[in-house]
Amino acid sequence: MTSQRKLAGLILCALVGLALLSPVAEVLAGCCGPLFRSRAVGGISINPEGLIEETTPAFRQELRREMLDTADAVPQGLKPSAKLRKVSLRGIDRAIAEAYAHDMAVLPDEVRYLGGLQRIQYVLVYPEHNDIVLAGPGEGWKIDERGEVVGETNGRPVLQLDDLIVALRSVHAARQGGISCSIDPTADGRQRLEALMSQQRQFNPAIIGAIEQALGMQQVTLTGVPEDCRFARMMVAADYRMKRIAMKLEPSPVKGLNSFLDIAPASGSSMTPRWWLACNYEPLLRSEDGLGWELRGQGVKVLTEDEFVAEDGTVKQTGRANVPAQRWADQMTEKFNELAEVQPVFAELRNLMDLAVVAAVIEKNDLLATAKLDLPMLTRAEGGATLETWNAPKTLATQSSFMKKGRNYIITASGGVQIESWQVADKSEVNAQITEVRRQAASSTSSWWWN
Repeated sequence: MTSQRKLAGLILCALVGLALLSPVAEVLAGCCGPLFRSRAVGGISINPEGLIEETTPAFRQELRREMLDTADAVPQGLKPSAKLRKVSLRGIDRAIAEAYAHDMAVLPDEVRYLGGLQRIQYVLVYPEHNDIVLAGPGEGWKIDERGEVVGETNGRPVLQLDDLIVALRSVHAARQGGISCSIDPTADGRQRLEALMSQQRQFNPAIIGAIEQALGMQQVTLTGVPEDCRFARMMVAADYRMKRIAMKLEPSPVKGLNSFLDIAPASGSSMTPRWWLACNYEPLLRSEDGLGWELRGQGVKVLTEDEFVAEDGTVKQTGRANVPAQRWADQMTEKFNELAEVQPVFAELRNLMDLAVVAAVIEKNDLLATAKLDLPMLTRAEGGATLETWNAPKTLATQSSFMKKGRNYIITASGGVQIESWQVADKSEVNAQITEVRRQAASSTSSWWWN
């Protein structure tokens, strides 16, 4: 019998860790170059060694200043809010090629931010124009106080070119194993924790530090996309922020979304719950001719499953979810839209899922061939657009939180992201209205974007 079983009813301990590390902004203040941009993503900072850190107000101030120093003015036509902003993939590909032909070291912001597109609602194919068009709400953008690129009036993050490129180039990897991130302790760390807990006969808050030291550094695992791209880093950032809310390391910004510690029962369990963010779409709608597609649904949900940690530190999935863990997952799913409004990192994650689904729809239905469209800049790693690379997330230090309930203490941690875009693309229904949407959305300009 493991020590966790011995202490069942006293300690609930989930072993996926979370870092809250020392601020770095004060050390970096005054540096020049894109130093802050290379570290910052979704409200966290990643140092050159891959260590994930919480940012400070000073760090965010320097990041915003750095972003503003290199920002382009938003073109006048892109400033107004549009219910459906259309972006031509053919036009984007040409705009990148033209920029490279003129030796532009940095692409224009209007290209990097996909014309201010904020979600993808439609994928529209125009064989007569050799084009595929992405359409959804959009508006002009600004750099907010966190150093994030968001809509000028609604504060929602804009889609980014690099994420689109990663989605298109990673579509086959997504089909084979999905796109995911997780943050987990090592087997050695779990064994050290097991040894520590086997020596405890009663629990007190003083042991928290020893638990954190025993588990040690958590390891970041990424699949399906390059670990140093923005797409990967943003998944990790969303996972990180979910953990902080679940663990009550920061107050929930949304009424009705409690921490897991608040809703967990006084009696503990030897099983350890794990939550992960996953795709949450209704069946896609498509035109009868397959030239128009609509993405529907919230985009993101939270799933949970109990894990069991064996004596050798390995983890086994149980296929079951305990009631409190499921309740918290359901609560965050229900409140996700509200959460995405006040924590842009969750809206960013939804944008990534949209892009991954779009890439799967295009590939699964051979839409590039239907449109007789070649996108060398977007789809080819060799000879195509160069992705920006950043510090890759690799490790973070464990931090535990606890709450006393009756005679019991609860310690908890949680997390993960799983994007199964091909599963979403597999489910669709014919809807005659999509044909009319496609007709009305056709371009009447020579621009790569239009409203």
